Amino acid sequence: MTTSQTTPPAVASGRRRWWRLAAGLLVVAVLLVVAGRLAWSWLDPLGERTIDRSQPVLLQSIKDLSRFEAATGNFQVVVDLEKDAAFLPDAIKGTRTLFVGAGGVDAYVDFSTLATNGVTVSQDRTEATVRVPRAQLEKPNLDNNRSYVFAHQRGLFDRVSDFLSGSPADQRELYLLAEKKISEAAVASDLRARADANTKAMLSGMLRSLGFTKVTVKFTDEP
Repeated sequence: MTTSQTTPPAVASGRRRWWRLAAGLLVVAVLLVVAGRLAWSWLDPLGERTIDRSQPVLLQSIKDLSRFEAATGNFQVVVDLEKDAAFLPDAIKGTRTLFVGAGGVDAYVDFSTLATNGVTVSQDRTEATVRVPRAQLEKPNLDNNRSYVFAHQRGLFDRVSDFLSGSPADQRELYLLAEKKISEAAVASDLRARADANTKAMLSGMLRSLGFTKVTVKFTDEP
């Protein structure tokens, strides 16, 4: 003969209250976690923000230009700069940086140096002769959006030094070296010859539009 055991009402009521309390605490904990994450995302105490406190730009001077931009060359160079220590392996002391330098070089003709007799016109005003200087090359203008370091190797001592200094390696040398190489490439290219040809075409077209039927454009170093 078996007898069924029933839970006393007081015990059952206590268990229900305990489960209700546990469920309530669980809900409160979940709400606190969600609220904490939302507050953390909103406040973002570890995030960074950029504040521009730059001073207003001051116009220092204005210079009148009297030159014709005749051509532009776009160049790109990969600078491979390595610095080694005399008696230490590269893993201990030394750096090697690969830098992509991209930019343009302008070729221009300076009309401010045009002589007073640089333009001669025939008596019947049908012929014109112009003597102009040859094109010059402007300083290379590197494009910061297309110039970047894509590989940088450092020895142990260099890593420690950079860590202690708290500042990245100076890239001015890379930019200067890239500018030097691009300038040399521009000199060796046909950029100036193209600028001279464009200058001749521009002056011939302009003078013909003024009514001259015969236009001769010469450079000052030509007989």
